[in-house]
Amino acid sequence: MFKTVLFSIDQSREARNAVDVVINLVQQYQSRLVLLSVVEPPPEAEAATEADVMKSKETVAKLLAGAQELFTQKGIQAEIIEREGMPSFTICDVADEINANLIIMGCRGLGLTDEGAAESVTNRTINLAPCPVLVVP
Repeated sequence: MFKTVLFSIDQSREARNAVDVVINLVQQYQSRLVLLSVVEPPPEAEAATEADVMKSKETVAKLLAGAQELFTQKGIQAEIIEREGMPSFTICDVADEINANLIIMGCRGLGLTDEGAAESVTNRTINLAPCPVLVVP
């Protein structure tokens, strides 16, 4: 059913919470697992701050390597992809490229207001995705 699963990760607590769900699902369906992290390019006029951690290619590379090792320890072979761009659009583009049957991602709960719902990466991904999206709170 879920031959290829795309797990979009960042350094959030919600992404870490989704790991157990990913492990269970991938093992149950013997799925191919692809880990994706998106580097957001900072606006040219702004200097990077600590809040811009996911805008550092080095940080994202370490995050992906650590996640890949975690899945390897659970007996799951995971491929890694690092891309640069707007997260929601990039997640959907990669899902389309790899013919993903499911996207799994954490949700930060930022969409509790009308403005937040329209701006959240999760909401945009759900609306643009070429396949089902499993959101783990």
